Amino acid sequence: MQFAIIGGGIVGLATGLELRRRCPEAGVRILEKEPRVGMHQSTHNSGVLHAGLYYRPGSLKAKLAVEGIRRMTDFCRDNGIHHEICGKVVVATDEAEVGRLRILFERGGQNGLRGLRWLTPPELHEIEPHAAGLAAVHVPEEGIVDFAQVCDAMRRRLLEAGGTVTTSARLTGARREGGGWRLETTAGDFPCDFLVNCAGLHCDRVAQACGEERATRILPFRGEYFRLNASASHLVNNLIYPVPDPAFPFLGVHFTRLINGGIEAGPNAVLALAREGYSPWKLNPADAIDALTFRGFWNFMRRHRAVTWEELRRSFSRRLFCRSLQKLVPAIQESDLAPGGSGVRAQAIQPDGTLVQDFDFLERPNALHVLNAPSPAATASLAIGSSVAAKALSQAAGGLDR
Repeated sequence: MQFAIIGGGIVGLATGLELRRRCPEAGVRILEKEPRVGMHQSTHNSGVLHAGLYYRPGSLKAKLAVEGIRRMTDFCRDNGIHHEICGKVVVATDEAEVGRLRILFERGGQNGLRGLRWLTPPELHEIEPHAAGLAAVHVPEEGIVDFAQVCDAMRRRLLEAGGTVTTSARLTGARREGGGWRLETTAGDFPCDFLVNCAGLHCDRVAQACGEERATRILPFRGEYFRLNASASHLVNNLIYPVPDPAFPFLGVHFTRLINGGIEAGPNAVLALAREGYSPWKLNPADAIDALTFRGFWNFMRRHRAVTWEELRRSFSRRLFCRSLQKLVPAIQESDLAPGGSGVRAQAIQPDGTLVQDFDFLERPNALHVLNAPSPAATASLAIGSSVAAKALSQAAGGLDR
């Protein structure tokens, strides 16, 4: 049995590791279009290890997040990867947020998080002296890590286990061959018995290339960061998050201490006109047309018109960005903010404009497509990889039986 995994991000690498562990007699090849693994969502993020506070109890996202952070911290410890379980605070700044924070606190307990603590303002100031809020929740299991090191370690472990990683291998076509596939790439053609689509920002297109209808489509959301100048870094100890706005399905701008030093502030969530559009000025005509001709895009815009406009304004205004940060840390000033990096989230969206919130898998006898792997996919990647590998082996066995 030969498995081919399209996409060498952190989920694809974790899936490859788990396939080799569960089925050492099978061949496992990862096909990655970039010259190195993990060059997009896997490493263009804030480097936070998420523990599962936000997610609906019973959802796959909640289960994988809680299992995932514990497996990820073990992996980092076993492979000498720099990480730290520093904890974070989620801060409510008005009465409406206090009610929503209480719901998150209860969710975290139902999801199995350990050591959650409700904080009064004085207790918050013991952890984050410069944070302001009416109440907060302390999440001690959360932490920070260098996900680039994680990806490199996964690649190394996969090669040691007998797997193969082929880079600069962009998929150009996929055709059925016997009971399997022949995958055409810029690095040559590769036959396989079973393919696993972990292509992230391009997963819907890979599924379409394999003959699937794109019922949902990927919309790219760019997240932009500032970094705090050294003179302001003392204002943040570890991780300070807001209570998420239920009108918009992202976490909101927050403060993150980076594993290699410094404090990052962000990200926002701006619709991008390129799936790898890390700059506001990056335009990919094919990506833009793909989004603008999809009715789900326009339905989303109608649903979230006001918040989308505010996110766009904040993208071009340091003053507005700073104002959002001041809700959490009032002492922050515009002069404290220096340009930082950016990332692009791959978010699956349905034709009615609804964002797919949980992980989404499309299973076929000789293929498995991961069509939505939102945050906390990096943290939960080893748990996701186990789930994907189990599904793939089950499907492959069923396909052979038929």
